[in-house]
Amino acid sequence: MNRAAEDAVKEATPVFITAVKEIKFEDAKTILLGNDSAATEYLTSKTQAALYQKFQPVIKNSFSKVGADKIWSNLIQKYNSLPFTKSVNTDLTDYVTTEALKGVYKMIAVEETEIRTKVSSRSTDLLRRVFAIQD
Repeated sequence: MNRAAEDAVKEATPVFITAVKEIKFEDAKTILLGNDSAATEYLTSKTQAALYQKFQPVIKNSFSKVGADKIWSNLIQKYNSLPFTKSVNTDLTDYVTTEALKGVYKMIAVEETEIRTKVSSRSTDLLRRVFAIQD
């Protein structure tokens, strides 16, 4: 599962670049003056659907090669039929794609928090100038 997610993450860079290039003045203002996760929230809203579309086939292909998707589906169908259990998604590709995206946005959120709260994390002149406004 981790290998499939790692393979998919390689597809993310162009999607993020497009989202950043499309930032409008109001978006930038909201990000700058917003909460500690404003940039992450912006990126999530602008990239999640596109990233899912990029990640899903890569992950699906990885699982199909080894038959993991079929094994997961059979196992989870049996698990879901047990009483007193919380139902689990039987679509392994969807599950891993969704979890991989959560991981990507979690990493972005951690980095954003660091940039907003620690001067030493502002590694470029632009970051230092932009976030000096808030200090």
